[in-house]
Formats: sequence, structure tokens, C-alpha cells
Amino acid sequence: MKSEMSLFDWLLVKRNLVVTKNIKKSNLKIPEGLWIKCEKCGLLMYHKTLKKNLKVCPQCIHHFPTSSYDRINQLLEPNSWQPLNNNLSSTDPLGFSDQKFYGKRLQDMKVKTGLHDAVQTGLGKIGSIIVAIGVMDFRFMGGSMGSVVGEKLTRLIELATNKRLPIIIICASGGARMQEGMLSLMQMAKVSSALYKHKKLGLLYLSILTSPTTGGVTASFAMLGDLIIAEPNALIAFAGRRVIEQTIRQDLPANFQTSEYLFNHGFIDLIVPRTQLKLKLIQLLTFYYPSLK
Repeated sequence: MKSEMSLFDWLLVKRNLVVTKNIKKSNLKIPEGLWIKCEKCGLLMYHKTLKKNLKVCPQCIHHFPTSSYDRINQLLEPNSWQPLNNNLSSTDPLGFSDQKFYGKRLQDMKVKTGLHDAVQTGLGKIGSIIVAIGVMDFRFMGGSMGSVVGEKLTRLIELATNKRLPIIIICASGGARMQEGMLSLMQMAKVSSALYKHKKLGLLYLSILTSPTTGGVTASFAMLGDLIIAEPNALIAFAGRRVIEQTIRQDLPANFQTSEYLFNHGFIDLIVPRTQLKLKLIQLLTFYYPSLK
């Protein structure tokens, strides 16, 4: 898969590498965050160059983690985003505490991310077609699925069903949120039930799997899409490798929880780089809804 980095940007990267070597020789201090090294191939990039390429390494196509805000801006047309149920926030129904109280952990996450929980939902346009879209954010407690995540997604799906809109859910999650116990696990059935009603009307649901998509999210709505799309080399799994190997008493292939392995075994339909995702979604949406284009 080829990167969409222009020749100008490549020359800029090369020039930046030379500048960096000269700075190191002169013992000057470089402010943190200006230069980012790819963890896969080691390419050193200026942060604006990486951002321009949607946080995808131009050399090896490694996909860096990105926020729900970035994904909304990458996919939706300017000024078309209409957030829904933005102020829903979890409580602490079980009085749960580990290293800190769950309520305190939630408050810390809100301050750190600017979000009320691990998913943003709303309406927006991709191309000329209005879609209902949910975007999970791994920065908020590992994108874990608690009561608010399930409620926001269910409300989004019900709205899309009533308005006859296609649904897109971008998944990034460590699974169910243990601090909410059974209440978290119930969200799997709730969201799946709403998707079933949406499907019965012949309406489209596109599931997009990013790294990581694991646990109860994988075991429910992430794998229920009419088309399941994944980013390259994404970690997609239900349980961890060690748990599975100990259960079945067999060694597993090194790449068995990657999007490429799942594609080769028929579990997902498409692998699309982030830099090409918007164009691919426009193609799919106009194919399914030709009268709306």
C-alpha cells in the first residue's frame, strides 16, 4: 500500500533529518513533541508532517494512535458535525475502587481528554450523504465500554433507524469497563439489539476497526457491520494470546490477531489505510445510496 506523501513532503522530511543531525552536533536542546520517531521503521518526522499525513508514517504506513476529534475532522465535511448526547456522563453505581476511586478516575479522564466518556456520537456529512457516526476514543480509559458508551451508541442507532440513515461506528477499545461490572456487559446486548432493528429495515451499518479493538466490543457491535473495514496491522481480538493458548493448548501464529490475518480468514471485508478511508467511505455510501449523492 502506497503512501500519499508528496515529493515535496519527502524532501521536507529529508531536510529535517539533516537539520536534526546538525542540531545534535551543536548540543542544542530540541523542544519535546516537535520531532516524532516511527516505532516501526525509525523514521524521524516533524510533527506537522505527520499530522498532514493523518498520523500515518509516510515510509512504512504505520498508523499512529489518533483521537476521536482527529477522526471526525478527517472524515466529515467541514462544519457538518452535529454532536448528540454530548453531556452524558458515567456515575459510579458500584462504588468501585482499585488504585483510586472510579469516580475520581472518571473526573481525571474528563480533564485529560476533554470528553465526557469514551465515545463521541453525532450526525455529519461524508461527501454529500448524511451519516450517523460514533467514534470511540482510546484515550478515555482505554476506550472501554461502560453504560454511557452503550447508551450513546444505542441512541445514535435508534435515531439513524428513525431517520433512515446509514451508521458508521469507528471502534477503538480495550473491551468492557470492569469498573461497571455487569452493567457494562449489558451494553453488548443493548447495542446489538438496536443494530438488529436497523438491519431489519435494510439500512446500512459500516464498522471500522482500529488498533486496538478487543474484548466485549469485538464480541458485539464491532463485528456486526454489513461491511467490516479495518486499518492496516490493527490489533483485533477478543481475549489475549496467552489466555487463548492456555485454553486450547496450542501455539498460535505470530500475526493471528492482526487485521491482515483476519482478512485472509474471512472475518473482515476490507483493509483501508487511514489516508484513503474517506474516499472509500464515499464510494461505499454512494453505491448503497445512489439517490442521495
